[in-house]
Amino acid sequence: MIVIITIFILLLFLITGMPVAFALGITGAIGLFLIGGSELLLGILQNTPYDSVSVFLFTTIPMFILMAELMTASRITKDIFYASNKWFGHLPGGLGIATVLAGAGLGAVSGSSTASAATLASSAVPEMKKFGYKTRFAMGVTSISGTLAIMIPPSITLILFGILTDTGIGSLLIAGIIPGIITALGYIVTILHWVKTKPDVAPKTPSKPPLRERMHSLQNIWPMLVLIIVVIGGIYSGFVTATEAGALGAFATLVVALLMRRLKVKNTQNAFKRALRSTAMIMTIIFCAMIFGYFLTATQVTQNLINYVDASGVSKWTVLALIIVLYLVLGVFMDQAAILILTLPLTFPLMMSLGFDPIWFGIIVTKTSEIGLVTPPVGLNVFVASGAAGVSTSETFKGVTRFVIMDLILLIILILFPVLSTWLPGMMFSR
Repeated sequence: MIVIITIFILLLFLITGMPVAFALGITGAIGLFLIGGSELLLGILQNTPYDSVSVFLFTTIPMFILMAELMTASRITKDIFYASNKWFGHLPGGLGIATVLAGAGLGAVSGSSTASAATLASSAVPEMKKFGYKTRFAMGVTSISGTLAIMIPPSITLILFGILTDTGIGSLLIAGIIPGIITALGYIVTILHWVKTKPDVAPKTPSKPPLRERMHSLQNIWPMLVLIIVVIGGIYSGFVTATEAGALGAFATLVVALLMRRLKVKNTQNAFKRALRSTAMIMTIIFCAMIFGYFLTATQVTQNLINYVDASGVSKWTVLALIIVLYLVLGVFMDQAAILILTLPLTFPLMMSLGFDPIWFGIIVTKTSEIGLVTPPVGLNVFVASGAAGVSTSETFKGVTRFVIMDLILLIILILFPVLSTWLPGMMFSR
């Protein structure tokens, strides 16, 4: 009964608009007080805020966030779009394809979907409008392309999953490469189909730029290649751990930006401030969620749920389907980091007890988070892209519908073929 009352209070707080961190912390505190009184509650509160965020692995998160912010401040991200446009802009829906490829490039060096969405919205949308692309097309492509950063390493979501479940972060990041590439290809197929069935959303294809002009556009993408080698190459080779790669990537971005003379004092200060603000938000959610997690542990809800599923004889695939539906529904209303922190103490042990692979499950959960970034009413990437481009969110939500359908198809493919997620990390581990 205490569990039901506490969860009801949590839902009430969330529905009324209380920040997720405070909702989890207050609800967990109420639950602990009801179970063990003030002695149990104070014993946990005096240690949890420090113990939960002082873990060395958590340094990975602020480092990759800082890396993304420095890239945005130094305009390295806009160079990626410029080069993609020169090489693919002449194809049907070419600017859309260029935006997807730029989003993949941003994801490979930033790990932040919001940073990618904001950058693409400010650089790609004006270009598409100038050439006659429909607004809903431009905004849909931009919003969905930003989500690639949540799957392609160094994904902050995968890092958070690894920390919360004690799964190898390096293996998770490497596992995201193939699903990320497949997702980008799926978006390109969607664009081509959209332009073919609705030719009015895109203008006639412009002439192909001369080879010399296209080659010239590549001269400023060397920073992206350097950072990919530093981060992904460092992890895959075993030269650095995933935690060290975050710090190394942030430092390399700072050095590259300084060498290119693109960082001003004010831009650098703003990048550090934004990184600090994002880190503080995530850390607050984490330690408040830990309080709620202690409540779940004290009530043995997780173990009781596992025992119930074992006793019921329900197929593990049925349980998986229900959990995926849960994540998709929560993605409509909540932030992705909050969803992971809230649900993984329950869902991860359950999935492991049913024999599922932890890395594969991490990719599946990340994919559902990717979908949640563009589904109403919360769809964070939609709001970020709309704000950066000055377009209404309703128009943007219309533009992402086709891509959400493609994402659901890709989710089914990843479920049916786990090897797409486990092959690369398996090779890394076996070397």
